[in-house]
Amino acid sequence: MLKKIEAIIREDKVNDVREALKKIGIVGMNMIEIRGHGRQGGIKLVGRAGTYQIDMLTKIQLNIVLSEQNLEDTIEAILDSAGTGEPGDGIIFVYPVDEVIRVRTRERGQEAVMYPGDIDERKKKGSA
Repeated sequence: MLKKIEAIIREDKVNDVREALKKIGIVGMNMIEIRGHGRQGGIKLVGRAGTYQIDMLTKIQLNIVLSEQNLEDTIEAILDSAGTGEPGDGIIFVYPVDEVIRVRTRERGQEAVMYPGDIDERKKKGSA
């Protein structure tokens, strides 16, 4: 079974998260710059003109499709590298993926999301 992780994280934690994912063998991912807010409702800034609220903060959305067996390792890598302990650290959504098809090769399923040197290949070498 394939899963999709959609992680919304702080802009300043992107490189830390990318490095943590690379370290465990997550090769393929997409990033999108988004704006929004969660529970904290944004931030208050104080300037010469007074206090004002910014409620649509810039965040980064990571999208990763992976084997279910790699889900928990990937979530832990994101949690460990994205967290600051402060409000606004982000959120992770996990979805089932019914089908994946690589356009160039027409590979389907897990083979379509595998890359040389990725987490699946590393796990196979470790158990062989």
